Amino acid sequence: MIHSVIVRIVDFCARNRWTIVIAGALLMLGAAAFDAARFSINTDTEGLISQDLPWRQRELELSKAFPRKGILVVVKATAPENAARATSALAQALSENPDLFPTVELLDSGDFFERNGLLFESPADVKRTAEGLTRVEPLIAALASDPSLRGVMTALSFAAEGIRAGQITLDRLAWPLSLADRTLSQVLSGKPATFSWQELLENQPPPARRLRHLIAVQPTLDFAALQPGHKAEDGIRQATFDLDLQNKFGATVDLTGEVPMNDDQFSVIRYSAVRDTLTAVFGVLIILWLALRSWKIIAAVFFSLIAGLAATAALGLVLVTSFNLLSIALFVLFVGLGVDFAIQFSVRYRAERHEHPDLYDALRSAARKAGDQLSMATAATAIGFFAFLPTSYRGLSELGLIAGCGMLVAFACSITLVPASLALLKPPGEPAPVGFRSLAPLDNFLQRHRIAVIVGTFLVLLSGIPLLFHLEFNFNPVDLQNPNSPSVVTYRELQNEPEASGNDAQILAPSLERADETAKRLAALSEVSRTLTLSSLIPADQDEKIASLKAASKQLGPALNPPMRRPGPSDRENIAAIQKAADVLGLAAGNGNDSGAEAARHVSDLLRRLASSDAGIRAKADAAMVQPLIYDLDLLRKSLVPEVVTIKTMPPDLLRNWVSSDGRARVQALPSGDPNDTNVLRNFAIAVLRVEPSATGGAISLYEAARTIMSAFVEAGVLAIAAIAILLLIALRRFTDMLLTLIPLLLAGVLTLEACVLIGVSLNFANVIALPLLLGVGVAFKIYYVMAWRAGRTGLLQSTLTRAVLFSALTTAIAFGSMWASSYPGMSSMGKLMALSLVCTMWAAVFFQPVLMGPPRQVKVYSDQDANWRQAAE
Repeated sequence: MIHSVIVRIVDFCARNRWTIVIAGALLMLGAAAFDAARFSINTDTEGLISQDLPWRQRELELSKAFPRKGILVVVKATAPENAARATSALAQALSENPDLFPTVELLDSGDFFERNGLLFESPADVKRTAEGLTRVEPLIAALASDPSLRGVMTALSFAAEGIRAGQITLDRLAWPLSLADRTLSQVLSGKPATFSWQELLENQPPPARRLRHLIAVQPTLDFAALQPGHKAEDGIRQATFDLDLQNKFGATVDLTGEVPMNDDQFSVIRYSAVRDTLTAVFGVLIILWLALRSWKIIAAVFFSLIAGLAATAALGLVLVTSFNLLSIALFVLFVGLGVDFAIQFSVRYRAERHEHPDLYDALRSAARKAGDQLSMATAATAIGFFAFLPTSYRGLSELGLIAGCGMLVAFACSITLVPASLALLKPPGEPAPVGFRSLAPLDNFLQRHRIAVIVGTFLVLLSGIPLLFHLEFNFNPVDLQNPNSPSVVTYRELQNEPEASGNDAQILAPSLERADETAKRLAALSEVSRTLTLSSLIPADQDEKIASLKAASKQLGPALNPPMRRPGPSDRENIAAIQKAADVLGLAAGNGNDSGAEAARHVSDLLRRLASSDAGIRAKADAAMVQPLIYDLDLLRKSLVPEVVTIKTMPPDLLRNWVSSDGRARVQALPSGDPNDTNVLRNFAIAVLRVEPSATGGAISLYEAARTIMSAFVEAGVLAIAAIAILLLIALRRFTDMLLTLIPLLLAGVLTLEACVLIGVSLNFANVIALPLLLGVGVAFKIYYVMAWRAGRTGLLQSTLTRAVLFSALTTAIAFGSMWASSYPGMSSMGKLMALSLVCTMWAAVFFQPVLMGPPRQVKVYSDQDANWRQAAE
């Protein structure tokens, strides 16, 4: 019935070519207009996996109690003072825009840490710091009474006079002079400059962690936009520009976190999607020319392809409202797979046109011989995609729905628009048979040695089975992103920091006491490097540390808080102080030729240049030296009178990060080893879940997502193969014919996975989509060969069918291979695995399938090139 219906449809469309072509053009234009008006991408990655799964429920519960901020702002500067000042200024500016930034939190700076920061050091370090401060009491007193450029120069003069008096050696000034040299050189050369008084007192460069601070921002997101956080990220950059952080503090601002990393990824996907689709279309045109050798036939196929693509996209928007980050692959997918049916019909038409000079006879004959194959291949391919509908992986489920419908649309276009266009364009007849006669020797060789080929193939595949135990699934999504994108680079720099770690485990405990107990259990695991709760943020030995600081405060109090301060100097007073410092320093250096004397003379020369420069240069020197001084004096006053840190004295923002309003507490565990190593994260997640099954967090969610996705593919694969097997059994009515179709398909799948291990390709969230494509392409090709074999055709390798299959595969390879060169590693890995799976599928269909089937069952068989084949097939 299907056979005769297809023939009638083709004949009707050919006879009513103008009506069908005009209707197809109107459908294409209408669908394209609908697509343009309604097209949208839902970039909410949280919606790609069902929220009904237990681990997703735990994730959502944690997010509800402790909302994720989304953007981590990293402020860096060359001096600790400037890093803190720039961070405070930026956080204040962002807080003034609550519509765009509902939550702005300082994670490691602010008044709490300025006042109590020393309490988080060891008692020995606190005592050493307190003693060091008391030793420089005269310097502190001089600077606190005159916090100006004049005061700084006066302090330098005192130190130089101490050298001349023999009270200190020149070597003792080596470190301060090196800092002064650097700062003055930068000021005089017009570069951003800062003199770090903290660096001066510590007598060594500050650690990297003190040169950067973090701001956690919860932005307002627009999921209707391709980059939901783009507006918020631009707002942060604009605030940075308006505050002039670069010039004022020498500060840079970088963004990382889930939102910027996703936006960077979406930006690359947008660029790649347009480029890859255009590349695919251009490549398909080239392959169509090689396959069809007629621009009129190519025009018919291309018209069918574009109309089908527009209609499928419109149907997808109706079914799912908006595309997701997986279903957007439909466009490249349709170009690669949807054109297959049109190529099969067109190549068969070319072969029939050689036998039938009349165009209408050739179309009817092509419909008779290719109709059953196309309808079976369409049904099997669509079923393969529809099998993903019941899975928990919503992203792939929607892709399966749209792609399955797309295959039906492509088939409908192939048997309506293609014959109507051919009848309208009237391409010339074919002067020679269509096929690959040159492959006849190989065809004969494979048939003569078919048993050896079959046995050898199975032995090779069976010997490679152990490789499958080494097949890896890389569930770290950061590895799928451009490693050079700013958000990824910043993430890599911070990945070992608790505040920035995306690869942690978190547990929601009913109380802080229970959270501490859970943290203790987890800390005992070798896979866990450290655990954190609110209690771990309360410093130990506070009484001892506070006592040391109070003793220093008592001694330094009069110096830090002088009863009178000198009024601000005039520029003339500054010049006089600078000149005096230069003279005294030069005298202290004398005629010495050691490094200390050389450094003193060089700084003396720089000071003379500063004194003779214009007032604007001295103003820059003031900003570089005095502003950090004022900040550090205020910081010192605060830090010498800390408060006892308890839960009650913690700032609300910090408290809210660890204990919710209903009393539930958060536990954070960090993995041991390299957090980029997938095996480390997998072992970490397994160990944590074994001790605490309620765990969630970045590493746990990634591990569970990988398990969910792989389960979805296994579930859908089994369902698809079972459904296709039933379809083939009903249609072919022979169990052996069904096996002859499925066995090469399964072998191609096994070969693909074995090859992945051999060439070092691991599965990931992106390239795993190649597996259903392998199923869709593979089952269509296998059905073509089985049905041709059942019809009595021989010499399949040199036949018209192989020509159609080969060029169809090439169009698919061009479409998917265009993704291989993508700058987005996830898309590149997708293209790589698709190309690999296509090669394996082609081998199984073109070379192994005919060998497996052997000679047709008919007593009398005909070659595809035989002029009498048509009568035998009919």
